[in-house]
Amino acid sequence: MAQALSITRRCERAVVTAYRELRQIGSDEVSAFQACTALYRIHHPEASVSEARLLVAEWIDHHLVRGDTSPTPGCDCK
Repeated sequence: MAQALSITRRCERAVVTAYRELRQIGSDEVSAFQACTALYRIHHPEASVSEARLLVAEWIDHHLVRGDTSPTPGCDCK
């Protein structure tokens, strides 16, 4: 969990944390991904569904699959 706390974008941190916690309680990958896409769009209602899916997938892959802690591409919010 410390890794998620080092993420500077609030929306990115929320997405990564939510995905991790949903998977931990038994949600399947698709359901967790869909929930996190919806969560991103709550933070960024101007984003298209496609943009939200792309960013969420990139963040999950970057932080949870690869375990990378470097900055990620994405939105400009803090």
